[in-house]
Amino acid sequence: MRNFLDRVFTEKETSGRLGDFTTTPRVIPIALLAVGIGVVCAYVAVGLLKLIGLFTNLFFYQRLDTSMTSPAGNHLGAWVLVVPIIGAVIVGLMGRYGSERIRGHGIPEAIEAILLKGARVEPKVALYKPVSAAIAIGSGGPFGAEGPIIMTGGAVGSLIAQFFHLTDTERKTLMVAGAAAGMSAIFASPVAAVLLAVELLLFEWKPRSLIPVALASATAAAARRGLLGTGPIFPMDGPLAAHNTFVGAKALAGCALVGLLGAALVALLSKCLYSVEDMFPRLRVHSMWWPAIGAVAIGVGGYIFPPALGVGYDVIGSLLHGDATRYVIIGILLVKSTMWVISLGSGNSGGILAPLLMMGGGLGAALGYFLPYQGAGFWPLLGMAAVLTGAIGSPLTALVFAVELTHDVDMLLPLLVAVTLSHAFIALTLPRSIVTEKLSRRGYHLSREYSTDPLENVLVREVMRSNIIALPGTVSIQELTQSLRVEHGRSGQWLYPVVEGDQSLVGVITRKELQNLIGQSPPDKTLRDVELADIVTKKSQPVVTYPDEPLRAVVYRMAETGLTRLPVVERRVNRAHGSKQQRGTQTGVPKLVGVVTLNDLLKARVLNLQAERKRERVLPIRIFKNRVIE
Repeated sequence: MRNFLDRVFTEKETSGRLGDFTTTPRVIPIALLAVGIGVVCAYVAVGLLKLIGLFTNLFFYQRLDTSMTSPAGNHLGAWVLVVPIIGAVIVGLMGRYGSERIRGHGIPEAIEAILLKGARVEPKVALYKPVSAAIAIGSGGPFGAEGPIIMTGGAVGSLIAQFFHLTDTERKTLMVAGAAAGMSAIFASPVAAVLLAVELLLFEWKPRSLIPVALASATAAAARRGLLGTGPIFPMDGPLAAHNTFVGAKALAGCALVGLLGAALVALLSKCLYSVEDMFPRLRVHSMWWPAIGAVAIGVGGYIFPPALGVGYDVIGSLLHGDATRYVIIGILLVKSTMWVISLGSGNSGGILAPLLMMGGGLGAALGYFLPYQGAGFWPLLGMAAVLTGAIGSPLTALVFAVELTHDVDMLLPLLVAVTLSHAFIALTLPRSIVTEKLSRRGYHLSREYSTDPLENVLVREVMRSNIIALPGTVSIQELTQSLRVEHGRSGQWLYPVVEGDQSLVGVITRKELQNLIGQSPPDKTLRDVELADIVTKKSQPVVTYPDEPLRAVVYRMAETGLTRLPVVERRVNRAHGSKQQRGTQTGVPKLVGVVTLNDLLKARVLNLQAERKRERVLPIRIFKNRVIE
């Protein structure tokens, strides 16, 4: 099984041909594996929801039932203070004796596994993470199921990938495919799941990874239809939920305000969350007990405001339908947020998306009392998207996610304004999002900005050196010694191409090798009459590059061979086969046109810096004075 993919397709050399994409047919078997992972993760997502339902019914209603039930309707009275602590103790024990990776909301752990561990996830994480999250949420934890399913789906994708002979990049793709499939199955949001994978997990936008991830997400969404039903999970139907198709200037200004205040709320939540997280290590108790201490806040908050317990999908639905009272809105903004900050900061297990959606919805609903009425759920939905954007730093994901949750396409323009302003606020005021701050505290740095590599846009012919010394292959060693002994010492060239009369490349010789040849006095009798071409042709074929290749290909070639200087030759057509010669071959005897060195590659970076820093007025302003014609 390990060699199956290698038998189906082998990597073909793509760096020698200039094209829009570097994807190879290898993407086909990877995509087929991703489709299978999508099916598996759909069932894993259903299993997680049933586990949450099972533990919720056990803890709050003392019955065996796997249906999703809100813990807010319990009749435990003061015993509700104890239930979250019991669940947190179990999670703490699982973290100590099972795996520490179950702590937290799962997304930072998924990113860490992708970037730093070659997408290798331990099998026990795939077991402990969903169980611990189900216990934490089922016992009243104010978390969502999406973070755990992202980590669990990623773990499933990683485990399946580890049975095959794959590269770290391919394993990463399949791990992210599992994460996207899990989110797609939970929320019926296949497009948003793909965007989340691209903006937060993949750290690249290439067909080789996008195709498998998208197919896995689509497969999970299709499988969800028969398992959980179709979306959306928060349908915006009915006459009260109809939104105006035209949004005026006042409403757009309100959208901007919601975006800015949503980001400000995220900044406050982030500061509070990590302040609480910094506080727990100061306690003189083992970390196993931290979730139980944090669960005290869950119990007190759940006793005061029961709707804050659990996932809270029903509360989100009431916000979007305009049914939430002021009591619910205030409870979300004060009680739910406090419970979430303390319990998550203590190391409990659960997701962040559902709580953030609820808090954002509460903010939007509160602002709706002062902003122009645009239909039920208009401002809560904007608040959800704004808070989600600020928290994860992924505006496109938040925008599409909000639309897929409600199927309200009339919200695209207002959502675009809100998420853009939220993203701008966070980008200008916070160095990291809630998700990446945890990784930064572990000593890792992530760049959330994506751009085209300058080495991809600059070709070899733009930076190569053509004013170089090339040695004729017909010269004898004795003649070479007489002509270069003096001049060679002052030359700064380190690689000398050897050519024939028509500038066809025969081979190369390094400066050190040349010094050894001409440094003999008198030259070795066996080499005195030997031509230089006879010496260089005994060496291996020179590694070359071509004028129309991007510098990225040259960098990879240098990294593979350890060479820092390559001769540049024209492409020649093999008359027998009519195909362009590939790297390192000499069919057609290529013509030398220059040399490219490691230092020359920096010219691409210089061009990029100039484009970013050099300011100039392209179209000057001219003032024309009136002239009087006499």
